[in-house]
Amino acid sequence: MSPGSAPRPASAYRITDFHVHIQPWRQLKPAVKAVMLRGKDEHTEHLMALMDDPALLLRIMDEEGIDRVGMVNYPSPNIMGFTDETNDFAARYAQADPRRLLPYGGVDPVTNPNPARAVEHLLEIGVRVLKLHPPHQAFAANDYTRGLDALATIYRMCEDRGLPVLVHTGTSIFPGARSKYGNPMELDDVAIDFPDLRLIMAHGGRPLYMDEAFFILRRHRHVWLDLSGIPPKRLLDYFPRLAELEHQLLWGTDWPSPGVSSMRANVDQFLALPLPESVKRAALETNPERLLP
Repeated sequence: MSPGSAPRPASAYRITDFHVHIQPWRQLKPAVKAVMLRGKDEHTEHLMALMDDPALLLRIMDEEGIDRVGMVNYPSPNIMGFTDETNDFAARYAQADPRRLLPYGGVDPVTNPNPARAVEHLLEIGVRVLKLHPPHQAFAANDYTRGLDALATIYRMCEDRGLPVLVHTGTSIFPGARSKYGNPMELDDVAIDFPDLRLIMAHGGRPLYMDEAFFILRRHRHVWLDLSGIPPKRLLDYFPRLAELEHQLLWGTDWPSPGVSSMRANVDQFLALPLPESVKRAALETNPERLLP
């Protein structure tokens, strides 16, 4: 965007919000649920209804000009409370509009006794992305180098079957989360050892590991950056050379997680940034449609 030029409105784009949290929140442990709903007392009933009613989500998407959403789900029985049922929840929920609602699922490499079968199940039910959450599942993203064979199985199968893998990087505020596992540098091994894996770095290591994240993204051009969880107004503070990653950017908001009031509010803040039009369109529209047609 040239200096002084007005940003295009959100309606000018077919927006994919690559990262929203539509999950079976009723499974959350009480302490975790309290953090998730902190400051949203007047919206609690609405948010809980949202997790049960895809028609409500689609109506919100229509009102806010969001074409598609990626619904992040993953098991984390020991920390968050989510069981493997979260995967089937996502698949069922997406049946309301399979084009617009993209189900994500996960496998816990620490607790799952048969990770190969678990990945096969995700493919059978139509999951579009496999989510790994090291701070919520208590492992490092490269722990296959230290004997966690289940993790290597997950990566290898996803590489062979063309299933993208989304890995949380950065800290987590939820009780019991192990933020030491959030360093994006662990993805260096994964990108080297599984060169054909479509690997997505969630959150860019925020708020501690932005330099490490940028290094990995510049080194490995087949790694994508999911922008969710980063306040859009601070995006260029964290990544001043963001435009160099144009072909790797995926727009996401983390909505309705703590601190995210709406999908549209974050989009509007992103569009107000002094970034080239091509970068904005790539992140909001063309890159997510290329990764998830």
